[in-house]
Amino acid sequence: WLGDTDPFGYLVDGCRKLGMVVIARTDPHAAHQDVYDAHPDWIAVDAEGSPRRHWSCGDYWVTCALGPYNFEFMTEVTREIVARYGVEGIFCNRWSGSGMCYCRHCRENFRNACGMDLPRSSDPQDPPRRHYMLWRQERLFELWRLWDAEIQKINPAARFIPNTGGGAMSDLDMATIGKLAPMMVADRQGRHGLVAAWANGKNGKEYRAALGRKPAAGLFSVGLEEPHRWKDAVQSDAELRVWVADGIAQGLRPWYCKFAGTLHDRRWLATVEDIFTWHHANEKYLRNLDNLATVGLVYSQQTANFYGGTAAGAKVEQHVLGFYQALIEARIPFEMVHDRMLDAENIELRIPAYEAGETEMIDLFERPDDPPYFGSAHVLMFSVVYPAEFQALKDKEWNVKKHEPVKYGRVKNGDFA
Repeated sequence: WLGDTDPFGYLVDGCRKLGMVVIARTDPHAAHQDVYDAHPDWIAVDAEGSPRRHWSCGDYWVTCALGPYNFEFMTEVTREIVARYGVEGIFCNRWSGSGMCYCRHCRENFRNACGMDLPRSSDPQDPPRRHYMLWRQERLFELWRLWDAEIQKINPAARFIPNTGGGAMSDLDMATIGKLAPMMVADRQGRHGLVAAWANGKNGKEYRAALGRKPAAGLFSVGLEEPHRWKDAVQSDAELRVWVADGIAQGLRPWYCKFAGTLHDRRWLATVEDIFTWHHANEKYLRNLDNLATVGLVYSQQTANFYGGTAAGAKVEQHVLGFYQALIEARIPFEMVHDRMLDAENIELRIPAYEAGETEMIDLFERPDDPPYFGSAHVLMFSVVYPAEFQALKDKEWNVKKHEPVKYGRVKNGDFA
């Protein structure tokens, strides 16, 4: 019914007249029946060998992120968008896959890379699973570099911006992301259940730990983010403000998201307008270059991946959340620190549930005659596993620079060590 019209082109033209920068959004995670008919090998396959239907849109098929659909077809789509519309970037949603895929491309590529069949276990101590987790990351970073390079061939000022990243529970290495990304987007559209109001600021700290002074946007939605989402619903004024304000306070640049172009409920408009008006007036005060935090709270994706596994939420992230809550209640200025990007100057280091550090970092803490010292630092009770050999966990109790090991205690809404 669109005929020869070009709605996206019209929007781009309108934005240009307003002097706006335009970033196009793509989403390659699903495809229509005609794609399946022409290229059935582009479709994701489950462990039983069946092509995967979309979980919420039954007429769609789920695509494989690690095969030719992304590496060939979506590469051409990306080139076409940048060449035709001259956009400044491509923000790609759901680009990294929708669960494990057992299509022939994944089977062949994994066997060629690792010499084994795709894993059937979710246990990170199972060799095929461990190798798959690392191989998948490398494959996705290869895709990232491909799309970024193709975009810059057409427009050297444009970049690829994937929807990814975060804290210990995020699946792509943030240290690598910090090197590749010109900017990132924290797609945390709102809170649900018992999520704390400070969780959005935690997102900002985690992204800053990897990006440094590069910009990070905080993508929030005006709709509800409960398990039963209706995207035309509207959150309350207070809920929107507290979520966005905590993100802004930790360096996130506000970016609002409204699904569909029809307004059934206009109550959010004045709230969002007021947020952006305030941000525009005060943005110059929100770009401090030096961090005055006296404490660094380390997060470790490797610990979540290789120690936590499917229980990483309980075994890893809850420890981090407990520390975070305790530090807030104590009014202690602190920063999130990625375990692969530790800065040895003026950091008081408290490490909750650190189970799978880099060998180099483990060696740093194991020096018997020259223990690490981070300003007034001490490292508190954690376990380590050697990632090169993935040996059994070895419980360690640390007493760096004569500081006593911390005792377990309880804070409101969480445990901490």
